Amino acid sequence: MKDNNLNALAKAMSDQTLFGKIIAGEIPSHKVASGKDWYAFLDIFPRRDGHTLVIPHKQVANLQQLTDEEIASLFLGVKQVQNRLSEVFDTTDFTICLHDGPLAGQEVPHVHVHVIPRTTDDGGRTLMAMWPNTKISEEPNHPKLSALAEKLTGVEL
Repeated sequence: MKDNNLNALAKAMSDQTLFGKIIAGEIPSHKVASGKDWYAFLDIFPRRDGHTLVIPHKQVANLQQLTDEEIASLFLGVKQVQNRLSEVFDTTDFTICLHDGPLAGQEVPHVHVHVIPRTTDDGGRTLMAMWPNTKISEEPNHPKLSALAEKLTGVEL
């Protein structure tokens, strides 16, 4: 039985994501801040200067796989990173983004929050720039929205 536990541990360690290896110190990173359950570092392919990733220590691909406490800790880390970036970039505006799973654009299967400081004329764009071909109607479709909201609020959790 003990060998099975060791084999499972060895397999889990060999299946570390890129971010798991960063947390383990196997891959270097440019640390911005850290907490009990999270670590923040500069993105090596930044969308702009200061582009920071905040990751939980727990290696999971989707946000709902974290406990409420782990999520709270992660977002306290996001706030701490914002405070640091605010000082350096003289801004209070940020794009905060989480691609939750591969269909959402997640490239590394480890939850990570992008924190990108925004300043005047930084060349950044809005969320709509992610879906430039989406047609936006002039009037909201309230019946469709109401039906979906009713369906969502009826889900038992």
